[in-house]
Parts: sequence; structure tokens; C-alpha cells
Amino acid sequence: MWAIFAILSAIFAALTSILAKIGIEGVNSNLATAIRTIVVVFMAWFMVFITGSQSGIIDINKKSWIFLILSGLATGASWLCYYKALQLGKASKVVPIDKLSIVITIILAFVFLGEQITIKTLIGCTLIVAGTFVMIL
Repeated sequence: MWAIFAILSAIFAALTSILAKIGIEGVNSNLATAIRTIVVVFMAWFMVFITGSQSGIIDINKKSWIFLILSGLATGASWLCYYKALQLGKASKVVPIDKLSIVITIILAFVFLGEQITIKTLIGCTLIVAGTFVMIL
């Protein structure tokens, strides 16, 4: 089931890039990010209430709060940079560079989470980096 959600995530991320590139024409990238964020906040809370998950908020421990807040700050910084990059550059160049986050995530997962890096992972990362350079040149 996780793979289905991952594929849907990729599809929606692709749509996000195209819709954002069209939408930010003539709009300040920070303002565009703020508008997008409001929509995401409403959508997320809508899903919380639809699924009845709101009662779980009191069970979140301090460590989880800290890391969820830090994750939110990282997301905000990522979105602000992404929208500015989309406003200044071509989507076909910005998106491949943005997807280098895959390689960075694998490295960070190794360092902080103790996840293993296999030969297959190294080959995949190498191909992603090489593919990114081919696409942006």
C-alpha cells in the first residue's frame, strides 16, 4: 500500500511543479508560497477531522512535537526556495535539481537513522546525480 501512496505523491508533486510555475507568473514567490501553504493547512486539517484523528493531538510527546516543528520549518524553507527557483528558472531544470533531495535523504538516513546503503543504493544515487547533470546542462 505504501508504494501506491508513493506513486500518487510523485504524480501530485509533478502536478505541483507545473501548476506552481503557471500560477507564480507575476506573483511574488513568497506570497505564492504563503497562499499554497494556507491551502495545504486547510486540506491537512480537513483530513484530520474527516478521519477522526484530532483526539490524538494530546498524545503527541515532546520529542515528536520538536521534530514535527523542525520538519515544518524545513518544509517551509524548501517551499520558499523551490518557488523562488521556479519563478527564476525553467521547471524542467528546477525540478531535477530539487529531486537531488532523494540522494541527500539517503545520506541523511544513513547518518542519522542508521539505514544501510547498499551497492544497489549507491548505483541508484549515482544514476540520479548523473541524470540530474545531464538534464540541467
